[in-house]
Amino acid sequence: MSNNPEELQAGGERTVEASQSAERRSEELRSKERTVESPRDAEATADRLKDEAMESAVSREAGGAEKKRPSDSPARRRGGISKAEKKTSYKKHMADVQRELTPASRAFSRVIHNPTVEKTSEIVGSTVARPNAILAGAVSAFILTLAVYVIARNIGYTLSGFETIAAFIIGWVIGIVYDYLRLIITGKK
Repeated sequence: MSNNPEELQAGGERTVEASQSAERRSEELRSKERTVESPRDAEATADRLKDEAMESAVSREAGGAEKKRPSDSPARRRGGISKAEKKTSYKKHMADVQRELTPASRAFSRVIHNPTVEKTSEIVGSTVARPNAILAGAVSAFILTLAVYVIARNIGYTLSGFETIAAFIIGWVIGIVYDYLRLIITGKK
């Protein structure tokens, strides 16, 4: 705290001004209370005066700063978020999350969140590794392999091991065709 007389005087003037404005406000509130006529008006006036007193107290706590008007706020940028903003936000978020991981998890996270790996994964996931295709491949592999095994056992043939792979590929193709036909017909993914 400074001992400068000018600063002390300015501080004293502020407190005198604040107390004078508080006294004036208090007097205004008392005069408004006297003009109340009915009990219903009294309750409404009391609520209104209480709200005004709270607003006054809040503004005094804030150092007498007035409320900001919408026109006083900085201009809001219009439009969507740019690619550069998205990229920097993503990098910052990933760095924050990775800081909390164990060293092994952090290294794995850096590998799988590499932009090249992510793009490749998205392309593969949207074309080759579609859920319906994988499911159809697995179901057909089970059913066709079981059928081929039963037939081969009854006839006496030995299996080479490629039957399961071939059955999966057949089912996968059926699943892909089903997905794309459904996409063309319904238009929903």
